[in-house]
Amino acid sequence: MENIFYIFSEYVMHFDRYIPVVMDHYGALIYVILFIIIFCETGLVVTPFLPGDSLLFACGALSAASDSLHVGYFAAVCLLAAILGDTSNYWIGEVFGQKILASHSRLIKPQHVEKAQKFYDKHGHKAIFLCRFVPIVRTFAPFVAGIGSMHYRTFIVYNIAGAIAWVGLFTVFGYFFGNLPVIKNNFSLVTLGIIIFSLIPMIWEVVKSKKED
Repeated sequence: MENIFYIFSEYVMHFDRYIPVVMDHYGALIYVILFIIIFCETGLVVTPFLPGDSLLFACGALSAASDSLHVGYFAAVCLLAAILGDTSNYWIGEVFGQKILASHSRLIKPQHVEKAQKFYDKHGHKAIFLCRFVPIVRTFAPFVAGIGSMHYRTFIVYNIAGAIAWVGLFTVFGYFFGNLPVIKNNFSLVTLGIIIFSLIPMIWEVVKSKKED
């Protein structure tokens, strides 16, 4: 059991570290694996721990340094996965949301749902766009939107716009800056910086709303 937990926590949660090895062994299958990870990270409320921002950044950097990962194919695959992930999350919330919350499942932490609900209440429909840049909230906001009263037509517009901005930003950022020596030698610090950068849109909206109040 301990070995299974170690393999899961090391190779799945930190998959971005092992992308070059996977590319060497499985070639084009890397696109399928990346699709599954991004889809699950955005589309399943039980997998908010999967890599998102760092995965996009790492793949953007690798696509600039290697012909094995085409930046256009990679971006298209992750964009599709992000849109379909949020869409499935919305419908899970719409159809099963209330039953899931009522069951008090240990797989879903109530504080994560509560955090996403507060974020959604604070920012309204814009939350679906903004949450793309906020880890954890990104996974739960579509679920909360499905439980709530957001119309699907409104949701899909913010879903697509947010996915384009999220995938595009981190992929381009990784593509142009990921292979600089200072970044390659301090990747853990860069990852922390990415997380902080991800929070900027939310912080900006909070400051803006306080000024308006």
